[in-house]
Amino acid sequence: MNKYFAIMPDVNSDLNDFFRKEYDIDVIMGHYTTPDGVEHPSVLNWETVNRDQFYKDLKKNPNAYKTSPANVEECYQAFEKHIKNGEGVIAISISQTLSGSYSFMKQAVDRIKENYPEAQIALVDSMRFGPGFGLLAVYAAQLRRDGKSFDDVVAWLERNKNHFHQTGWMDDLSFVAKKGRLTHSKAFFGSLVGIKPVGEFDYNGMTTVIGKCKGEKEAYKVLIEYIKRHIIKPEEQIIFVATSNRHANAEVYKKLIEDNIHPKAVYINDVYPNCGVNIGPGLMAAYYYGKPISEGLVEETKVFNEIKASIKE
Repeated sequence: MNKYFAIMPDVNSDLNDFFRKEYDIDVIMGHYTTPDGVEHPSVLNWETVNRDQFYKDLKKNPNAYKTSPANVEECYQAFEKHIKNGEGVIAISISQTLSGSYSFMKQAVDRIKENYPEAQIALVDSMRFGPGFGLLAVYAAQLRRDGKSFDDVVAWLERNKNHFHQTGWMDDLSFVAKKGRLTHSKAFFGSLVGIKPVGEFDYNGMTTVIGKCKGEKEAYKVLIEYIKRHIIKPEEQIIFVATSNRHANAEVYKKLIEDNIHPKAVYINDVYPNCGVNIGPGLMAAYYYGKPISEGLVEETKVFNEIKASIKE
């Protein structure tokens, strides 16, 4: 058995060409359908799709866009190419509460095990989506680069996936709510002029609003302090700042994180069509490794409210 093993997240990890090459990550692509009814293969760059036009059209007609994960056969073939080379496979899916990707990948993994009894293959539910999911895969690749074994990396992912945070805002939560990424009861926050609803991953990997800020100035202050209260060993960390067509905000946030948190590196990471269809325009959030997320976001909501109160004082 080759000691090398592949790290294989699905397309909802939003890992662009740079990250896939830099960390030797093999993404399992999917599909998305545009309003004209044409199904397209997933993309993780803007070479064939105009980013501004995509988000402009999506905002006008969100229900006309659809996404679908790689099917069982596509997953099987993606896994098999590594297994035939004697390589192991760690497959990682978007949270199974959000997509059928986990189910399809699981069926493909089971087929691999039947056809290749000696295969070293495992499937991990990331309990995350988008760049938060992608960051988890990057950490797995770093562990592999550091010489950790297949079993060590799988065990680390299972133990630590609930440590990956989302700290940022959405301009309009009604879009996310319609796509099932957020409870509808929270969507009204996004309709108030100047209000920035702040979202965090919950215990099960869904985004939940933990509070709201009045305007960008207050929001940036709260977000930076919130990260400070949750992040672990920032000097060793890579942080992603994700944006679905809010690059000016992302640049400001990146600089604030660099100046106040002092991580190893901060990267701005786009949200590409497969996740973009379900998130919509207006996301601006940081993703990082921190304290384990509490059930019901009790601790996180408490911290948010404490920070807001201290800023007002």
